[in-house]
Amino acid sequence: MAVRSKNKKVVVVGAGFAGLSAAASLARDGFSVTLIEKNEQTGGRARVFRQNGFVFDMGPSWYWMPDVIEKYFSRFGKSVNEYLDLVRLDPSYQVIFGKNEITKLPADFNELKKEFEKLETGAGERLDSFMKEAKFKYDAGMKDFVYKPSINIKEFADISLLTSVFRLDMFKSFSVHAGKYFKNPKLLRLLEFPVLFLGAKPANTPALYSLMNYADMKLGTWYPMGGMYKLVEAMTHLAIETGVEIKLNESVTNIEVNEKNANFVITDKNYYEADIVVAGADYNHVEQNLLNSKERSYSTKYWESKTMSPSSLIYYVGVKKKLKNILHHNLFFDADFDRHTDSIYKSKTWPEDPLFYMCCPSVTDKSVAPEGMENLFILIPVAAGLNDSPELQDSFFEKVIQRIETHCGENIKDFIVFKRSYAGSDFKSDYNSYKGNAYGLANTLTQTAFLRPSIKSKKVNNLFYTGQLTVPGPGVPPSIISGQVV
Repeated sequence: MAVRSKNKKVVVVGAGFAGLSAAASLARDGFSVTLIEKNEQTGGRARVFRQNGFVFDMGPSWYWMPDVIEKYFSRFGKSVNEYLDLVRLDPSYQVIFGKNEITKLPADFNELKKEFEKLETGAGERLDSFMKEAKFKYDAGMKDFVYKPSINIKEFADISLLTSVFRLDMFKSFSVHAGKYFKNPKLLRLLEFPVLFLGAKPANTPALYSLMNYADMKLGTWYPMGGMYKLVEAMTHLAIETGVEIKLNESVTNIEVNEKNANFVITDKNYYEADIVVAGADYNHVEQNLLNSKERSYSTKYWESKTMSPSSLIYYVGVKKKLKNILHHNLFFDADFDRHTDSIYKSKTWPEDPLFYMCCPSVTDKSVAPEGMENLFILIPVAAGLNDSPELQDSFFEKVIQRIETHCGENIKDFIVFKRSYAGSDFKSDYNSYKGNAYGLANTLTQTAFLRPSIKSKKVNNLFYTGQLTVPGPGVPPSIISGQVV
């Protein structure tokens, strides 16, 4: 849609990574941009809160694909290093398969190959071949696919792109692809873990996403000192520098459409005239609650048919001691992987014996916890749409804290000085999240590229969408890309 930017008013709804990215990119190109956020901070799911000397990142904790984030800042003649103090974690993370069954993933790739070799003879060399394919997928995917709006299949009609589609394995499952290289169940779990957070079982996720393994094992796991919210602050400052006007603590109640054009964005406080509207809030919420039925591109039945990425049960915990055997990132895979994933995507019930992830940023960063204490972020991926209660949240906390104590070999529970839980109902109330999902729409075989909800409204000429429910998909880097694409 070719548009002259001069004096064009754009209203962006939602100041998450996608909304910030879209707003700054539009302001850079000469649009007059107002960014509206219902919460008291920018960042969306990546908010922060401070309590008793602890600094808790509320959402994303993995800083992956640093090249994507650097590329974003370079669009404005800036560098990430102007805003963030990034450190590469080494080991990147550890996976706890059981008592005394721990695999640490070193940052050095040759050392990583040795770890693979310990688990399966010949796996070190096969990792080279697997990673060669993953690098091709990463390079080609980033170059040819993820920055496309995917409005129409014709975007992919170029013969070179069609050739890439088949080599990228967009229609082969990840589990089949990984199984060609490795047989050891632990190695397969290591490779499948990043894919799990894309929102589907590896058997239903395109093999294309082995590119995530390249991002993980080659490009590295990083951390911005001060916490992940430092990235939000950097993007917010950049947006303001480009001329974006940010309105916090305002909830959008309606998008007024006349003659197939969105003319006004109405909040609980103001009316905003708009030539263009970009919805960075939850796609389903915008369609079902901010538009009239005749202006919706998708029906309720359509949304009900979609596979959502997981929701999350999260605990923010302050511990009055330093813990043993803990790294910055810790994956507790000391339970049945398939049973847990079935509870998310098949039975859609609470898991009996959950896998979980624990981030302890105070291992790396002294500023996020009082001296001599630890800052813990514990996340259990669960099915979207489940009902929860304080009693249920407490029961799951008892399960995970016992397993953490077993791993650490020490008492932790008696040293807890702060605990807060956050579940699907909180995602709904804070972010209008459809079914309380935490990551958006799953990147399944039938929900990739042009098979996702369109970035452009089919009913309203000047209404666009960005974020985790449209292209390219869930995660921090994809959300930043989504804002640029829109």
